[in-house]
Amino acid sequence: QEPLVESRGGLVQAGGSLRLSCATSGRTFGNYALVWFRQAPGKERQFVAAIARSGTITATADSVKGRFTISRDNAKNTVYLQMNSLKPEDTAVYFCAARNSPNSRTVFDVSSHYPNWGQGTQVTVSS
Repeated sequence: QEPLVESRGGLVQAGGSLRLSCATSGRTFGNYALVWFRQAPGKERQFVAAIARSGTITATADSVKGRFTISRDNAKNTVYLQMNSLKPEDTAVYFCAARNSPNSRTVFDVSSHYPNWGQGTQVTVSS
């Protein structure tokens, strides 16, 4: 499995925006379904957003719906998470993950479905 490399997160004020990216090498990126999870201190890993192979089917957690958008660029082997209107409760380590997908339309929102994970990147939102 090709490694997934996330961009650096950062510190942002509440109400601000940040875009995370996650890139990999190789020729199989187009076969992947992709996802973002996050984990805050002392809490379980939480689903954020997922995208199917096609790029046109996505799923977003209710807690971030309307604020976060997942997208992908297969030509660049990269998945993005655009985060707007950030809140202090969005503070967490954000992880991208990938899995081979049997079709172009299925999204997967369970962490155990993903064998390939990035190293995580810290996002801190100050109030």
